[in-house]
Amino acid sequence: MAERNPKWTRDELILALNLYFQANPLHTHSKNPKIRALSHFLNELPIHTKRPDKERFRNPNAVYMKLCSFLRLDPNYSGKGLSAGSKLDVEIWKEFASDRDRLARTAWAIRANSRGFASTSEALEEADEKEFPEGKILTKLHRLRETDQRVAKNKKQSVLQSEGALACEICDFDFHRAYGEIGYGFAECHDTTPLAYLRTGIRPKLSELVIVCPNCHCMLHKSQPRLGLSGLRKIVSSKRKSP
Repeated sequence: MAERNPKWTRDELILALNLYFQANPLHTHSKNPKIRALSHFLNELPIHTKRPDKERFRNPNAVYMKLCSFLRLDPNYSGKGLSAGSKLDVEIWKEFASDRDRLARTAWAIRANSRGFASTSEALEEADEKEFPEGKILTKLHRLRETDQRVAKNKKQSVLQSEGALACEICDFDFHRAYGEIGYGFAECHDTTPLAYLRTGIRPKLSELVIVCPNCHCMLHKSQPRLGLSGLRKIVSSKRKSP
């Protein structure tokens, strides 16, 4: 039995949904220049290294059919649409269809940053990490910005000079206070820049980074929809007040 092409990813579905609102499949066809252009772009995306059926992989007809699969989710469409959509189609619709501006910004960011990962396609496809709603490319870029050693070092030095300690800005945990000298200077940096505004090759400003402990950092990345600093602070504060 022939091996199938890989399933559509978040990045690809975000781009497809953005096109759906520009080229309604009820009023177009697979030869539409915008559909053909998206097909070409999807084939250039540094996400899938394994494409068993290269001729059909995200070809114009496949892109058109994916647009048709969104019809069943559109409350403005009275028909049934295609029934063969995926669970991820539904998730992407729920997360982005009601916020067209966010959808457009995210789609633009995926396009703008994708070429920066041309040499790391395997890592993007197989990376074992929590993926944000905005997809693999922007998740990877966010991680790279947070682990930029030079910027992280400068941020920590700046906070140490101004505050005298590296306390988590959410739970106030200080590794130096808890563990003595072995914990001095230990902390992580969280990038607060919205993913849709990230750009490849631009390091984060120190003002865009906050000092966090590994636990709070993990919770910031885990929470969906994203809590943000203030939301997680409220949770931590409420738990401390609980009997």
